[in-house]
Amino acid sequence: MHRPAAPTASQRRPAVPPRALVIGAGGHGRVVLDILLQCGGCDVVGFLDSNAAIHGRRVDGIPVLGPIEALEPLAAEHRVDGVIVAIGDHGVRRGLARWIETTGVPLATAVHPSATLARNAQLGHNVVVAAGVVICAHCQVGDSVILNTGCIVDHQTMIGEGSHICPGVRIAGRVKVEPGAFIGIGATVIPKVTIGCESIIGAGAVVIEDVPPMATVVGVPAKPVRLPQASEEVAAMLLPARL
Repeated sequence: MHRPAAPTASQRRPAVPPRALVIGAGGHGRVVLDILLQCGGCDVVGFLDSNAAIHGRRVDGIPVLGPIEALEPLAAEHRVDGVIVAIGDHGVRRGLARWIETTGVPLATAVHPSATLARNAQLGHNVVVAAGVVICAHCQVGDSVILNTGCIVDHQTMIGEGSHICPGVRIAGRVKVEPGAFIGIGATVIPKVTIGCESIIGAGAVVIEDVPPMATVVGVPAKPVRLPQASEEVAAMLLPARL
């Protein structure tokens, strides 16, 4: 019996939109632009940004077409196939992505060609996977996640919606990162730990136990410097979790 060939790395990656629009013309927007151009086959037609002072200007050779609110007519005018929200603030990024979904304009995902993805890794919409990232077997990455330069996400780890995994982070296997978490540059997370929603892990921290929602932990091993004031505060910040 003929056995089909295993999918190639390029076949496992999300399709690059032929014509893309990037929301946010700041530093992260430039990173996303570079990823899309490095992939090849993508024409980035422009940026949208809330800063009116840069409307009509160019960022790295790409025009800033107008405000974010003009997405629908501009996407139709330029025949856009996919949009990526390139804004660092996870709450804003997540909220804009959900609004875009209601407009019917497709959300795209950008994966740098130097990233390594397991054949069974799952990526959501509006995900950015930067240069040198490694995503191992059976990982699930939710919508609007940033996996920044050179981070490692080991087997069976789940990254919740809107989280930001900073450069050089090492996440071991079977970790659960809840929505909106921020894991700072160079941090390490041991296996089977849960990182609570909206929590912050300081740069270089080593996480060896669960982190509560909305807590801030730093150090080696990581210890809390801030915990939520009350359960009502946690409840008020929680958004429906989508992986």
